[in-house]
Amino acid sequence: MPQYFGQLHTTEPSWTTLGAVQAIEESDRHISFHCGGPCLKISVIAANLIRVRVTPTGEFSPRRSWAVTQDDEQWQAIEFEVKEQADVVEITTQQLRVVVHRHPCRVECFDLKGQAFAEDVNQGVGWRKGALAGWKKIAAEEHFYGFGERSGLLDQIATTRTNWTFDALDYDVLTDNMYQAIPFFMALRPGLGYGIFFNTTFWSQFDIGVQQPGVWRMETQGGELDYYIIYGPEPANIINTYTQLTGRMSLPPKWSLGYHQCRWSYESQDIVRQLVQEFRQRQIPCDVIHLDIDYMDGYRIFTWNPKRFSEPKALIDDLKQDGFKTVTIVDPGVKYEPEADYLVFDEGLKNDYFVRKTNGQLFHGYVWPDKAVFPDFVRPQVRDWWGSLHKHLTDMGVAGIWNDMNEPALEDRPFGDPGHKIDFPLDAPQGPADEISNHAETHNLYGLMMAQASFQAMAKLRSPERSFILTRSGYAGIQRWSAVWTGDNQSLWEHLEMSIPMLCNLGLSGVAFVGADIGGFAGNATAELFARWMQLGMLYPLMRGHSAMSTERHEPWVFGDRVEKICREYIELRYRLLPYIYTLFWEAATTGAPILRPLLYHFPSDRYTFTLSDQVMLGASLLAAPVYRPGMEYRAVYLPAGRWYDWWTGEAFTGPTHILAHAPLERMPLYVRAGAIIPMAPVMQYVDEQPLNSLTIRIWQGEGEFTLYEDDGRSFEYKNGSSCITSYRVYTQEKQLIVEIGPRNGEYSPRQREIIVELVGVGQQRFVDHGAGRRLVFSLND
Repeated sequence: MPQYFGQLHTTEPSWTTLGAVQAIEESDRHISFHCGGPCLKISVIAANLIRVRVTPTGEFSPRRSWAVTQDDEQWQAIEFEVKEQADVVEITTQQLRVVVHRHPCRVECFDLKGQAFAEDVNQGVGWRKGALAGWKKIAAEEHFYGFGERSGLLDQIATTRTNWTFDALDYDVLTDNMYQAIPFFMALRPGLGYGIFFNTTFWSQFDIGVQQPGVWRMETQGGELDYYIIYGPEPANIINTYTQLTGRMSLPPKWSLGYHQCRWSYESQDIVRQLVQEFRQRQIPCDVIHLDIDYMDGYRIFTWNPKRFSEPKALIDDLKQDGFKTVTIVDPGVKYEPEADYLVFDEGLKNDYFVRKTNGQLFHGYVWPDKAVFPDFVRPQVRDWWGSLHKHLTDMGVAGIWNDMNEPALEDRPFGDPGHKIDFPLDAPQGPADEISNHAETHNLYGLMMAQASFQAMAKLRSPERSFILTRSGYAGIQRWSAVWTGDNQSLWEHLEMSIPMLCNLGLSGVAFVGADIGGFAGNATAELFARWMQLGMLYPLMRGHSAMSTERHEPWVFGDRVEKICREYIELRYRLLPYIYTLFWEAATTGAPILRPLLYHFPSDRYTFTLSDQVMLGASLLAAPVYRPGMEYRAVYLPAGRWYDWWTGEAFTGPTHILAHAPLERMPLYVRAGAIIPMAPVMQYVDEQPLNSLTIRIWQGEGEFTLYEDDGRSFEYKNGSSCITSYRVYTQEKQLIVEIGPRNGEYSPRQREIIVELVGVGQQRFVDHGAGRRLVFSLND
């Protein structure tokens, strides 16, 4: 053991562990193992989903109203077999086998091939004052992904990951807890994969082989150990079940998939008007303008600055005429301002909606408006009230809400003074009157509940139109309510590179609509860095450029003609790919699948992909290898098994192989899988600028399938069946390539349009789309 000079040795209290099983109790889906006071309960939720709960007291906590998981009893009951033997009890479903050892009580799982996973080791489960923990084996060649929003590399093995939402300003590769707290991960090895959702809102932590090599630990400060085991065996299966458990996103408005422009701050309506004129005059597509905190009157939430934004409705109406949607920032801190006729404060105080200390005193901290108080979003009536206040914004025409500072982020003295970040008091009572808890249990829920309030309010206030919601903080299930961005990153090459595994791990945690600030929020991007970031940002599900007030401007044209041209080209490519990307959003809404994916998602048996952090896939067909270092014009690219085509040149490669790709500043290496079918729209300056009179279906030789999803892109009518899908299949037969197009299926009917089927490198065929099925034949040369 290394000696740290000046550091006193400590002795930690020992753990109390589960003893032998003394009695077993069975019901329709639960098996309880009584261990002389403490109790272990196994619940069979689905064929690949098991819930494990351990209570030291023998009494399990009741379900909370704010639980993010679907109630066990809402799942359709399945058949399973329980077999009691002398030393073990076996629980078998159609996909896995759970073995509970009697002496002492331990849990391990097996797939139907007999491969063990998620198996207890050492003490198995233990508790001591203020903590419960479980220990499980790290199998050979096992890698770990997800954990929500995490810095560093893709594979999170040999890290400690704390789940406690935190204002992670100036984060880097060594930062632990971040803005999001999502206690979920998946573990993969060749031929097997499983996921763990640690069902606790209290402070919790995963130790993936740090304290004990070969062992991973989960620990919580809650009163019981509660976790779900999801058997894969592949990432897609795990994510599908996890998002069935915690919820899936609704389809966002299609305009939110376009390019967003933001800055802290565009400080007046005149500057905003100049900004949008630049975009349109320079023919750089853009759909969304974000307004940061300076649109408010003295940083008072739900107000407008009477000098700098004196005519907000006129401004937003004019922006709408030019094809722009407006998104405004909303923070949770309400300025403490008695007797000032500030409606938000007065109503909140009158109805006792703000968080108080245990002695009844209002809790306060310091944020942008200085002394501020904070709504208790855990209470439904507070969420409803907060949501109703959004009418002050929607009446002006605001189309989306950007929730910030909601970890919550606050300090112990006014911003600008040297202060310290603080939390609410952990014993501050929160929640409904009949279910009072404290901040220790609800801290991680604060951002999620605020996002829920915004989503539900905007859905009501802007009906029948969909709205866009963005949040910095959240918990498991945040995908139901909001998109997520990775907070205050920096204009550094390291942050450009790190955005790839960060966004991929969020996607592998069920959060598909994600992005990082293009160009970096803090600091000044160089022209080269900005160009490379825009190329990668074209692939982000949320494509937003953003920068801080202390930096130089970061719009696409400020870096000179060469970079402006690059930005225009890649933003235009983004808009051309929107039919493909929108279909990926539909996949996320229906299956939980990430939109931006690490290669291991599609190649889970390829060991080389397990640690590959600097390449990424957009859906199943496009593979990108961004340049993330200055001065580089070549980079190594790994292409997994199969045939691949260079997007730019059409050159073919057969994987698995490494190639050296030429990547001058104008080119991000981009590859397409053989048999890929990618629908593409004409370039527009904003979504729906013009009717979609033509749709190009680009196909690369090989065998493949694709289902194109369409709806109106604006309303919630798709939930009532107003959508349609069209299936495409391509295969080779002798010296011909056949494209089979199925009949359009669904109640939504796109306008009449021309379909251009382009077999890349061979030719095109065109027809007018009436929704009928077709079979196209292309002759192939020898």
